[in-house]
Amino acid sequence: MPLPPATPSLLRRMACWLYEGMLLFGVVFIAGYLFGALSQTRNAMDNRHALQAFLFVIFGIYFVWLWSKGQTLAMKTWHIRVLDRLGQPLSQGRAMVRYLCSWLWFLPPLLASWYFELKGGEALVIFVGWIAIWAILSRFHPRQQFWHDALAGTQLVDERPAKP
Repeated sequence: MPLPPATPSLLRRMACWLYEGMLLFGVVFIAGYLFGALSQTRNAMDNRHALQAFLFVIFGIYFVWLWSKGQTLAMKTWHIRVLDRLGQPLSQGRAMVRYLCSWLWFLPPLLASWYFELKGGEALVIFVGWIAIWAILSRFHPRQQFWHDALAGTQLVDERPAKP
């Protein structure tokens, strides 16, 4: 029986995660411009909930499409690939489940900030603290995978080229 592929280190996965966030600024910019043009929104606070829903859908399309192909640009840069539990490429349905489960990175601090009416620095501390906790919790998974991957039936694998 072959050994399962190696899981990238937590440091590499978090570096990839941060790089992905930087790349998403471009996606947000283009999507926000498109939304503003189509909805004729003149003030950033007008239609903000509709814009948030639109971005949720755009992010879903972005991630589901690229994960079903195996990698986002950030994952290619860091030589990380997403596969299902059997080591096969993700179907679009499995990629959608992973996208929805990946919101566990953000929903708890967002809900806490909303419920406790936290602003600015307080919300940032809750957000950064939760991200750190969620990342560290991967240490308790048998293969060091993130828990949203375990829930979605996916895995991140190391795809670095073999050293000559």
